[in-house]
Amino acid sequence: MAPYDLLIEQALGYGLVVKEKTFLSNAKGLIKGSKIGISKEMSTVEKACTLAEEIAHYLLSVGNILDQTDIRNRKQELIARQWAYQCMIPLDRIVQAYKKRITGRYDLAEFLGVTEEFLQNAIDRYTSKYGIYVNVDEQYTIRFDPLGVVEMFP
Repeated sequence: MAPYDLLIEQALGYGLVVKEKTFLSNAKGLIKGSKIGISKEMSTVEKACTLAEEIAHYLLSVGNILDQTDIRNRKQELIARQWAYQCMIPLDRIVQAYKKRITGRYDLAEFLGVTEEFLQNAIDRYTSKYGIYVNVDEQYTIRFDPLGVVEMFP
């Protein structure tokens, strides 16, 4: 099942209603209460990335955070994006891609079901959280710059 379809099922499990709409603004997605609107002008992959973030807002954000000049709103936005990155690009999936010999950002993004921009933003966030590398399952090290996986042998 495609990531977008899985996320729609996840949203339904939380009691959310997801509708594809045409927005008057440049917004990709919006949430109000238990209703999520996703711009129907996007690709399915873009919709999945956006829906993951909107689900995160439902789970983690409080109040109207549209005013990004308020530091509290920016923090909530960052927390929601981080949840979306971890949802769509968990570190073990990067290791799985390595095991399948997937190389290059385009192929990795396609394997993960995300846009290249979302992948880069996730890598940037992981770098700020973990530093230039992180160990996964004591057998692998993911290097973020340049992006790669190193397998440790006992």
